[in-house]
Amino acid sequence: MHDIRLATVNDIEVIARHRVRMFEDMGTLPPDQVPIMVERTRRYLERAIPAGEYIGWLASPRENPNRVSAGAGLQRRTVLPFPPSGTGREAIVINVYTDPEFRRLGLARALMDALIAWSREAGIERLALHASPYGRSLYEDLGFQATNEMRLVLDGLDESDRSDGPRDLETMRR
Repeated sequence: MHDIRLATVNDIEVIARHRVRMFEDMGTLPPDQVPIMVERTRRYLERAIPAGEYIGWLASPRENPNRVSAGAGLQRRTVLPFPPSGTGREAIVINVYTDPEFRRLGLARALMDALIAWSREAGIERLALHASPYGRSLYEDLGFQATNEMRLVLDGLDESDRSDGPRDLETMRR
């Protein structure tokens, strides 16, 4: 039996570890990128958890509450209003991960149930996620539907070129 609780800033290390393992399991994180991903995840969570932008849920065995065996999170975001009567309050589900020895016990489902219930209470109108082949059937069982989302990955910038937005918005407007 497992207990599920909300994540805090004290859980940043385990969330970062789960995030890296998730990408490693999918084969999308080269080993030389692991330390970079861990550090970037830590920095983001240090800001986003206290701000309420990132909300996470963690599952721990009752007999060992200090051991986190699975987790899931979401990023709250506001987008332009969308039909039929949306206000733009949505979230993206991220970091759904279960340690291999705890898989097939229903932990991901229990975490997703907690996440969905919290989202309803918080007034989130739409949840999105990017499903790996491993989780697709769970998400479909929970009512998630495939959409027409497309993606363009912009690359070619080194780290010094990355920012939260255009450096000179006035120049961009001209």
